[in-house]
Amino acid sequence: MVRVTVEQTVRCTPDEYLALVMDAEQYAKVDDKLGTIDWVRSDGNVTDFRFRSQLPGLPGPPMKVVSRMRLTPGERVDVEYAPPPWNRLVRRLCTFAASFVCTPVAGGTRVSRTIEFGFSPLLRWFAEPVLRRTLRPDVEREVKGAKEFLENR
Repeated sequence: MVRVTVEQTVRCTPDEYLALVMDAEQYAKVDDKLGTIDWVRSDGNVTDFRFRSQLPGLPGPPMKVVSRMRLTPGERVDVEYAPPPWNRLVRRLCTFAASFVCTPVAGGTRVSRTIEFGFSPLLRWFAEPVLRRTLRPDVEREVKGAKEFLENR
């Protein structure tokens, strides 16, 4: 399993940061892992979206997956694969969980971005060593991009 957590203080409110995260099409502009978004469906504090996933450093065609984001207003967004019937193939190959936790601090919001992948034995030997090298810098770029987007709007 590969797990990365990156923290950053951003000059915005927790609600502003979480609103950016919940807008999958906007967030894709700062997160290369999202690739092209096919569709987005929201119902209250839950948003599902289908996109072409590309993990940093891993070769091959990116897979289309459906992710589900669940907002806890003012506090966090939790992300996972959407439930069946979506993601049948990818669930056999890997597990995924992510979160954005926002805490008000002097001068803005402390964001803690966590992402975690686990792989089937078939892929683990290759994918996990690659992600151990490439995922942290990718998430750091993502969080920095969100910070710049929010602070320069």
